[in-house]
Amino acid sequence: MPTAIPSMMTAPGRLRFGGLGLLLLTLTGCGDSAPAQNAGPPPRPVQVTTVAFRPSEADRTFVGVIRARRESDLSFRVGGKVVQRLVDVGDRVKAGQVIARMDPEDLRLELQSAEAEFSAARANLAQTTSEDKRYSTLTQRGFASTADQERKGLAKEEAVGRLDRAQRALDLARNKLAYADLVSTVDGVVVSTSAEPGQVVSSGQTVARVAPLDEKEAVVALPETALALARASEARVTLWAEPGRGIPAKLRELSPQADATTRTYAARFSLEGADDTVALGMTATVTLRPAGTAQVASLPLSAVFDKGLGPHVFVVDPASKAIAARPVAVVGYTDRAVLVAGGLSTGESVVAMGAQTLEPGRVVRTVSAQ
Repeated sequence: MPTAIPSMMTAPGRLRFGGLGLLLLTLTGCGDSAPAQNAGPPPRPVQVTTVAFRPSEADRTFVGVIRARRESDLSFRVGGKVVQRLVDVGDRVKAGQVIARMDPEDLRLELQSAEAEFSAARANLAQTTSEDKRYSTLTQRGFASTADQERKGLAKEEAVGRLDRAQRALDLARNKLAYADLVSTVDGVVVSTSAEPGQVVSSGQTVARVAPLDEKEAVVALPETALALARASEARVTLWAEPGRGIPAKLRELSPQADATTRTYAARFSLEGADDTVALGMTATVTLRPAGTAQVASLPLSAVFDKGLGPHVFVVDPASKAIAARPVAVVGYTDRAVLVAGGLSTGESVVAMGAQTLEPGRVVRTVSAQ
């Protein structure tokens, strides 16, 4: 006979539990434990931008060159043959130092001629003076006519004038001989030479150019659209040789007429406190910053929201990554940004997109915005 399966039913509607039934009940009871506690929403990823304040009006830069404020063209005051040039380009000179020498032979002969003429004029004066006295005495005694006495007196006056002219000619000849040595009139550096030994130069022809080093300037060419900016801006000069160094500058001279070729205006900016490291001829960049320009931060348009309490932004706390709403002062808009003048500090992180969908206190995961 087939083995009978033990029935779990002892009576209608009643179950009979064995060891297997107890195991099933135990497993069912374990599934009814209390649900795990809610850990909260995960950090929401948001794009952020870093606050950086800059002038509301962009600076303008112009390339120029370092020059001395004054340059002296040195030349002989008389013409002649150059026999010696004692300096070269780049040499430092002192006031009174000899720059070049001219052949003095002709000037020395001219001086000797003037000295001889002066001696003759002095002797002539002595003779005419003696004759004038003698004829004056003879006229008083009646031995000479008044006309003769007057002629002697006029001869004496002429001799006085001749001696005076000879004295002037002698002084001029001495000066000319002294002009044979060309001396510097200022302390500075020789920036150019234009005469060589053996060359015959005329009076006033430039032999050397000396630039004083006490005042230096940056010379730039400005377009006509930048003239008003140059007059009303703060200027700063940087050298290509030292790009990290800025030298305060001030507009000293602006040409009233444009250059006929370039149609630009020459502007000279004097440098304040320029030392010997600022050499003449260096390439410089003049930066013009409008005076009184406000500092503003440029933020994306989507970073600012207004829920009836004025413009706000969400600032991300660097430690907790929680966001907080902060009011800001908006001063203007561009096609892609909003300009903020107050309420933020440089270096803070601001939510750049989706600020309208966030709530204060929300923890976020930041991603830098492009």
